[in-house]
Amino acid sequence: MSDFVVSARKYRPQTFDTVVGQSHITSTLKNAIKTDHLAQAFLFCGSRGVGKTTSARILAKTINCFNRTEQIEACDQCDSCISFNTGNSLNVYELDAASNNSVDDIRSLIDQVRIAPQLGSHKIYIIDEVHMLSNSAFNAFLKTLEEPPRHAIFILATTEKHKIIPTILSRCQIFDFNRIKIKDIADHLTTIASKESITADPEALHMIATKADGALRDALSIFDQIVTFCGNNLTYKHVIENLNVLDYDYYFKFVDFAFKEDIPSSLLLLNDIYDKGFDGHNFIIGLSNHFRNLLICKDIRTAQLLEVGEVVENRYIEQAKSIDAHLILRALAVLSKTDVDYKASKNQRLLVEMALMQLCSLKQEQEKKNA
Repeated sequence: MSDFVVSARKYRPQTFDTVVGQSHITSTLKNAIKTDHLAQAFLFCGSRGVGKTTSARILAKTINCFNRTEQIEACDQCDSCISFNTGNSLNVYELDAASNNSVDDIRSLIDQVRIAPQLGSHKIYIIDEVHMLSNSAFNAFLKTLEEPPRHAIFILATTEKHKIIPTILSRCQIFDFNRIKIKDIADHLTTIASKESITADPEALHMIATKADGALRDALSIFDQIVTFCGNNLTYKHVIENLNVLDYDYYFKFVDFAFKEDIPSSLLLLNDIYDKGFDGHNFIIGLSNHFRNLLICKDIRTAQLLEVGEVVENRYIEQAKSIDAHLILRALAVLSKTDVDYKASKNQRLLVEMALMQLCSLKQEQEKKNA
């Protein structure tokens, strides 16, 4: 049997300080433990892969730790921490509400709640995907959630807060987890690559972080996939090939062609994109995002909104210097209309080609207006 463990499990945070991108929540939880102001029920909300279940486990482990550090972290050495780390803790009970969502499952949980902990001060019940509970199960849970025994704490986690009934929400302290920033994910991947002795281009890791769409778990899964594909030398080219992502270079080339009014080169570039199997609609969306990035590079105050690697950022800044802001705005208007019209069009390729020809004619359009 292979000893391989996926990165999402191998590098799962074990302390509050190692949770990525959720400092506003971890700080609050640490202060609650420090001042002994723990609520009887917490609700962790947020999209997939942002650390809800991980934070719930860290909170459960830290609450029962006998020798917490000055930074309010679990010691990992006491009997409670050791039993938790080995999966033998009787004080932490996890329930997957997606597959245990009936009234009987909740009644079984309520029966367990009455039993006091044998080791430590609290028994913690983590209920994942809590929105999957049936209405009857929610109603059976209400009284226990509002007035549990002193030793019981409930941590509910959900990706769909709007599906939870108001009477449950009113009984919980609600924590909304942010989607993790691209830079934070990229920095975390850099750390993991270093620990795994993998050479990785910063642009490659940044592209993985972008593709993950705010979910660290997704980023780690993609990272493992690319490493399997290319070995211990992870390059930008490997990433875009494996993920079937259109290279930034196409967008930079098209903008150069557009403002040189080179329609033939623009159409040949589009043909090359189609030949590589990319969708015209995705190209229009990507080109819109490219022009948006050029626009925010025009002012140093908005340049910080650019979520790309350093090398690509410098290319954006250089290209933005040569284009007037009003032409970029006009280009965005053309692309926005093309995006809206794309699905209804009978000849989608022609629609994209017309949009590119319009972009190549923006200078002429402006000159006629000024004449």
